[in-house]
Amino acid sequence: MADPHSPARAPAAARLLGLSGLLPQLAALGAALAGPEPWFYPALASSYLYAVLIFSFLGGTWWGLAARTAQPPVWTYVLAVLPSLIALASAVPWMTGDPWPQPSLMLIGTLILLSPLVDRALTRAGMAPRWWLSLRVQLSVGLGLTTLVLGLIPSPY
Repeated sequence: MADPHSPARAPAAARLLGLSGLLPQLAALGAALAGPEPWFYPALASSYLYAVLIFSFLGGTWWGLAARTAQPPVWTYVLAVLPSLIALASAVPWMTGDPWPQPSLMLIGTLILLSPLVDRALTRAGMAPRWWLSLRVQLSVGLGLTTLVLGLIPSPY
């Protein structure tokens, strides 16, 4: 059960800064859709980089929530390290010259969309504040969907 002493609504700073974290991905989407043709791949590359950074950051937040718990379940630490490992593995196609970055954007976008399932488990285990899941769903839907859209844009070349 979540901490009954935590507020039900996210602190204003967490909400504002969290939502502002969607701006880089929205800028990349704008550049990919409306920018000049030479901006297309840099927009996809920057959106991929931002998505994997945030995905890895999520793992760090999960680790932090586990670390502040007296006896966290082992699964919390396992799930906390997976985002960084998956992010690194998702860059392999780019490093080897395979089709990129669309497949990697699709993978990371999907996993970001699914990440609130972990947040829900952490909240149910009493490891996250009451407001955590609500904010995480909003941010994951925003970033996940934007990343998926970027992965679906056909190449202009």
